Amino acid sequence: MNHCPATADLCDLHGDALQVLDPGLRHFGGISAFCGPLQTVKCLDDNSRVREQLEQPGEGRVLVVDGGGSRRCALLGDRLAQLALDHGWAGVIIDGMIRDSAVITQLPVGVMAHGCHPKKSHKLGRGETGVTVCIGGAILQPGHWIYADSDGAVISPHALTD
Repeated sequence: MNHCPATADLCDLHGDALQVLDPGLRHFGGISAFCGPLQTVKCLDDNSRVREQLEQPGEGRVLVVDGGGSRRCALLGDRLAQLALDHGWAGVIIDGMIRDSAVITQLPVGVMAHGCHPKKSHKLGRGETGVTVCIGGAILQPGHWIYADSDGAVISPHALTD
């Protein structure tokens, strides 16, 4: 895994050049500090596209899922978190819910979401990948970099160092 600079240090160094996700996402994965270029999925209560992305080589990227903040079902569970780990994703950030949190906390992969919900999502093949999404007051585009740690998450159009 690449060295991920602390988000507070990045904010001190780069200030207004960064976007900061509004607070509200919680860490669930076994790793709380992760970073990488981001890939996006936009879906509502259907995690078909999330699975499709996590089955692809992650190459250290972070999958950002715009689930519309839905609290009706989970968009990520232990099996998809394991896929992320197996395929080399640095982490997954869900604007929505996850499930199987007790297992996910044991996996060495970054996972952030609003909370937990025991119900699984629909599997109807709906959603979009590789699109610009707006989450937590930030506009995220595929290829931009995201840095997450216990202080929050920041986004930059390019890789940063501390």
